[in-house]
Amino acid sequence: VQLQASGGGLVQAGGSLTLSCAASGRTFSRYVVGWFRQAPGKEREAVTAISGSGGERYSDSVKGRFTISRDNAKNTAYLQMNNLKPEDTAVYYCAARDGTVTYFGANRYDYWGRGTQVTVSS
Repeated sequence: VQLQASGGGLVQAGGSLTLSCAASGRTFSRYVVGWFRQAPGKEREAVTAISGSGGERYSDSVKGRFTISRDNAKNTAYLQMNNLKPEDTAVYYCAARDGTVTYFGANRYDYWGRGTQVTVSS
C-alpha cells in the first residue's frame, strides 16, 4: 500500500488542523493506520493509531485533543488536531501495518508516507 499524508501547515497555538492520509489499494480496511511525528532533534514518536474496525489508541500527550478516524470507502485516514500547542510542532507521518493490533512501535509498520509539516506558533 502507498500512503500520502497532507494537510499540514502553520497554525497559532490553540488552533486546529486536520491531516489526511490517502492510501492506494483496495484492501485499506485490513490495515492499521498510525500517525507518528518527529520534531527536530527528537526521535519519531507514535501519536495515535486506528484499526480497520475503528479501534483507537492515543498517546498521553495528545489524548483529548487529537482524534483519529478513517473512511475505508475512501481509503483515507484522518487526524483531527485541536487545541494545538507549540510542542506539537513536528513532521507528521502516517503509516500502515497489515493486522489488527494498534501497535505504537514504528518498527511494527511496514508502509510509510512522506511527512507533512505541522508548525504551531506561540
